[in-house]
Amino acid sequence: MARRPADGAARVVDFPAERPRRRLVRRQSLHAQATDQLRDMIVEGELAPGARIGEAELCAQLGISRTPLREALKVLASEGLVELLPHRGARVTQVTAEQVGELFEVIAALEGLAAELAARRLTDRDLERLQAMHDRMAQCHAERRRHDYFRLNHKMHQLIVALAGNGVLAATHEQLMVRARRSRYQAILSLERWDEAMAEHVALMDALSRRDADRAGALWRRHVARTGEVVRAALAAGGPAGGPRQLYAEG
Repeated sequence: MARRPADGAARVVDFPAERPRRRLVRRQSLHAQATDQLRDMIVEGELAPGARIGEAELCAQLGISRTPLREALKVLASEGLVELLPHRGARVTQVTAEQVGELFEVIAALEGLAAELAARRLTDRDLERLQAMHDRMAQCHAERRRHDYFRLNHKMHQLIVALAGNGVLAATHEQLMVRARRSRYQAILSLERWDEAMAEHVALMDALSRRDADRAGALWRRHVARTGEVVRAALAAGGPAGGPRQLYAEG
């Protein structure tokens, strides 16, 4: 509100007091944390495909109120992980073998291109970062630390895409990977496939170190496509694994 100035005085304007932001930041933090935790629960099978999401139980488990939980569910619905049911709450989205097959066809093409571009654009420092991550993965594989291996593996796939240096490719890949991660984690794989996947990573690192773009692209395209084939077959045979401690599928 403007106050009438005295003669010769500058005009004074009263602005509304700025609202404190502490509560808003706290609310956003809870929302983000709830989203991350729920996403992990879905990806790792703790919340099974088709399962109804009990808000009261989850609120108690996560130590949050219904508001941040519902905000998190909206985010997960936009990612295709949750289905919001009018007046009936929400449930975890189910994925068919056919949908997984189509999804991995596209991801294989994108990641193959990413590996090809990365091989052409890698700096020595980039290669050192990849090699360090690969060595940690190899150690986890040798020690059969599945959970740690698959977490590192996901990061390595993301890093290769980032090193391709193509923003459109990276954005498209990120959108698809939100949907693909659950299928990769929840399908049961044999130890034979895990060993096979590790050998494919070794071959890729050799191609990248040689800056062999054609070979890197072909290897990585086949690697991701093979993972999709195994996941699709597992789903077609009997559906996704039911528990979070299964051998998760991640290429």
